[in-house]
Amino acid sequence: MISLINNQDSKINITTATQRLARAIMLSQGQFSLLLACCNSTNKQQQLLSLLNEFLPLAITELSIPASAETLYTTITSALGSTQPEALMVQGLESVVAINQLIVSTNLMRDELSKRFEFPLVLWVNDEILRKLVWLAPDLKDWAAATIRFD
Repeated sequence: MISLINNQDSKINITTATQRLARAIMLSQGQFSLLLACCNSTNKQQQLLSLLNEFLPLAITELSIPASAETLYTTITSALGSTQPEALMVQGLESVVAINQLIVSTNLMRDELSKRFEFPLVLWVNDEILRKLVWLAPDLKDWAAATIRFD
C-alpha cells in the first residue's frame, strides 16, 4: 500500500514538474531563457520529453551532445545553423568527456547565448552535472531560472 502511494505521489510530482517546465518554455517563447531540468535517469528523460510534448503546442528541437564536445555554444550553433527553434532541449551532458571544460566555456560565453538564441534552452542535467555547474560556473547557474527537478 505504501509503495502504491509513493508511486502515485511520484507520478503527481513528475506531472507537476513537467507542467512547470512546459509553462516556463511557453513564457519564454521568442526570447532566450536558460532552464535546467534535473533528472538522473536518461530513460526517464526520454519519457519526460514525450510527456512534455503533450503539454506543449509547439515543436521542440532535441540535441544530443556528443561525448567529444568541448563547447556548448559551438555545438549548438553548428547543429542549428541559422534556424531558431521554438525550444531546444539539450541532452547527453553526462557523457561529455571534457565536461569541466564545456561548463567553464559555457559560463564564459553566456552573453553570446542570449544574443544568438531567441528561444528557451533547456539543459537536461543530472545531480553530478548540477554540482559542477554550481562549482565551475556559478554565474551561469545563477543566470538560469530555478532548476526543475524530476525525482
